[in-house]
Amino acid sequence: MRLSLVGISHHHAPVEVRERVALSSTEASGLARELENAVVLSTCNRTEVYAVGDDAEQRALAALRARGGDEVAARTYRLADHAAALHLFRVAAGLDSLVPGEGEILGQVRAAYEAGSPDALLNRLFHDALHAGKKARAQTTIAESPASVPAASAALAQQVFGELGGRNVLVVGAGKIGELAGRSLTARGARLVAVANRSRDHGAELARRFGAVAVDLDDLATKLATADVVVTCTSAPGFVIGREHVRTRRGRPLFLIDLAVPRDIDDLEAVVKTSLAGRRREAERAEGLVAAEAERFRAWQASLDVVPTIASLRARAEAIRSAELSKAKLSDEEREAVDSITSQIVNKLLHLPTIRMKEAAAAADGVLYADAVRHLFGLEDER
Repeated sequence: MRLSLVGISHHHAPVEVRERVALSSTEASGLARELENAVVLSTCNRTEVYAVGDDAEQRALAALRARGGDEVAARTYRLADHAAALHLFRVAAGLDSLVPGEGEILGQVRAAYEAGSPDALLNRLFHDALHAGKKARAQTTIAESPASVPAASAALAQQVFGELGGRNVLVVGAGKIGELAGRSLTARGARLVAVANRSRDHGAELARRFGAVAVDLDDLATKLATADVVVTCTSAPGFVIGREHVRTRRGRPLFLIDLAVPRDIDDLEAVVKTSLAGRRREAERAEGLVAAEAERFRAWQASLDVVPTIASLRARAEAIRSAELSKAKLSDEEREAVDSITSQIVNKLLHLPTIRMKEAAAAADGVLYADAVRHLFGLEDER
């Protein structure tokens, strides 16, 4: 029941290498079925194969090499058992993300699991990983402190409006900062409705990702009439939004965030700097929670090594009990009573040895305990 992880991520490879093995949900599901007993997690920052079996690592590595070549294979990381589980738990909690604490990854882990080909061990692994991710978010505020200027702007917008659900966002400028600001605002419940950009084609690409519409800068007044939050991040030397653009608002509040003006960015950087200290503290708390959950999984996985011995011991005890009971000359009523009593006796006798073997399995001497029990009860031939 060896658990293996083979992956590539933003920590180890540039985007031009990662994109060679960036898989759609359909492709990831197909690879999981191809490998059997596997789950494939593929996002913009990582592609990871979790698989079970003695040759799982070799098969997973071969699959990534076949899709991305030797350079992808050379940049992969390979983890097994407890290390692989701990890594997944950190991923689910957002602790391994490009922006620590981001919430999108938890849904991506769930989607990968549901589309995978998991056996019992992977079922337990991903169930526990999702639990760990939720717990880290519920018991810490790691996901609440903005760690970038766009995230800080979204946090300030939420402070202004209280809740961003139902609020319309207009992004002016279709660069990376505009995209990050859009993601941060929509993650907090807002809706990106339009992208205005000097190049309409470039704006259309960003708009498509958010289900928004692309407009020319000349159409700003129309979209400003219904926007609640406007994020500007252009390189234009002059003013993009003037008084004439907002005359139609008639007193309705409008929150303007200018991420192109250095002084405004300095203000937001101060918010980020303050929040990063808190995020680091929360990350330490989240790491502790995740480590504890991973340790529980490790103990459970280790206990699987003694399950065959426990099953054999119980089967031997039950066979002896049934054989002796069959020899007794009893009425149906007496047989029913004796059957119940002897079943309880066997269960009580084996309860503590079962617990002790599972506990020992979590330590280094678990296999020794199991071998000793097999020897003492003559179970060697039942391997």
